[in-house]
Amino acid sequence: LAVNLNTGLPLQEVVCTTHKTRVNYLSKTQANISLDGEENGGNRDYILKYRLAGNQIESGLLLSRGLKENFFLLMIQPPAKVKEKIIAPREFIFIVDVSGSMRGFPLNVSKKLLKDLLGGLKHGDRFNVLLFAGGSTVLSKEGSLLANAANIKEAIRIIDSQQGGGGTRILPALKQALELRSQNGMARSVVVITDGYISVESAVFDLIRNRLNEANLFAFGIGSSVNRFLIEGMARVGMGEPFVVTQEKDAHITGEKFREYIRAPVLTNINLDFGGLQVYAIEPPALPDVLAQRPVLCFGKWKGPLRGKITVSGFSGATHFKKQISINKASSLRALGYLWARHRIRLLGDYNKLSNDDQRVKVITELGLKYNLLTAYTSFVAIDSLKRNRTGESEIVRQPLPLPQGVSDAAVGFGSRSMVKKCMRTPAPQHKKVQIAKINILKGDINTSFLKKQLLKELASLDYCVSSVKGKIKVRVAIDKKGRLTILEVITNQLKSSGRCIIKRLEKIRLQLHNPNHLIIVLELIIS
Repeated sequence: LAVNLNTGLPLQEVVCTTHKTRVNYLSKTQANISLDGEENGGNRDYILKYRLAGNQIESGLLLSRGLKENFFLLMIQPPAKVKEKIIAPREFIFIVDVSGSMRGFPLNVSKKLLKDLLGGLKHGDRFNVLLFAGGSTVLSKEGSLLANAANIKEAIRIIDSQQGGGGTRILPALKQALELRSQNGMARSVVVITDGYISVESAVFDLIRNRLNEANLFAFGIGSSVNRFLIEGMARVGMGEPFVVTQEKDAHITGEKFREYIRAPVLTNINLDFGGLQVYAIEPPALPDVLAQRPVLCFGKWKGPLRGKITVSGFSGATHFKKQISINKASSLRALGYLWARHRIRLLGDYNKLSNDDQRVKVITELGLKYNLLTAYTSFVAIDSLKRNRTGESEIVRQPLPLPQGVSDAAVGFGSRSMVKKCMRTPAPQHKKVQIAKINILKGDINTSFLKKQLLKELASLDYCVSSVKGKIKVRVAIDKKGRLTILEVITNQLKSSGRCIIKRLEKIRLQLHNPNHLIIVLELIIS
């Protein structure tokens, strides 16, 4: 295993916490990591961690030139340690679902969460609350309020009065929140709190994506059965993390995690000027704020000559920020095309879950085929060119694997360490198979051929029990209405321990019989 790390930004530290490795720094932004004489290291995960350097906001550029397409990735990274003076003033708009599905537990948890979030606002912050169901109610139509004790108390009073009821239209609520008068120089964040069982159309994702430069968006899922697709989909198009609270006791912990995540907007009102670089197919179409725990990525395609500079500008605290990146000094990374295509596939897939569209399916399929990526409509096919199966008979091949590091030999369920090692060195012969010699139906009504066909599907799992033995095992078996097997009597067992293994595994079989009657049969199996 070897890693070629190319970050586009200066590296501070690279370390592997699980294996002995050698780190070879090729430049300030590139490093090769290889195993340092490590043997048998495949029994545990390989974990590589790296930390970027910098006590200020950094930006970097990666380029990939292809035969037909060229790709770029622009990164804006927050500083390792955030100073208070570069944190922008904050404005929060809380959009709370008070529809019928929120009645009871979800709404109670939402109230507790919102009280925690409001209580954690600091001096100088502003906030507003918008409640939505079939329609919507806003705390202050004139714009956000100062986060003082009186305003927070009034917000909590309004929230506490809600019982849950009505429809579930989020699009008008989002539009209304974004149209509220904003405060100049403040980092605006919209926080949606819902169980996710709301009327959502693709216009919701469009609204979030296209107006990220006006407000950061965060989604909270509340309830014991949250619509995670919606919460995670909104978070993805908003370039943020999804937050889910399934139990009331977790509301405070998750609220603290969220508060820390959004605590420090360090670069706001971001604008990119690509200079002479001709870019297109950019994702996302608008950029959110850089937070202390969230860098911002912008990627897409480019064409034409590489010349000039890219300018990143915005506000860091109250100070105007501007940085230029020389295009001809950018690092090269071939994988950028896969990054772009994977993002497009995931984005179109999220839209398709809202409303399936044949054209989107076609585009996703074409992206998967063009960039060799797995999608909902394409698969990887493995072709074994070394051996061709001419008989049509399936063959089970046992592949020994090492136990994970730190796991006892008892995990395999038999023998000592020496036995385990012996089995690892000598796989069981492959030619032994469990076959059906005879079936006699003692009770119940079922077609014998159909029953035999169902049992044959399950015989492969019994091959695990046999290696070099030969002989037969004959048992009386009860089969209930759900296809579950119970061994009533062992009539013959010539296989000894292998026979006991077969009996145990037989009782784990579930047949698809769709038969209203219990069955009792005599089953004779033979190993040859």
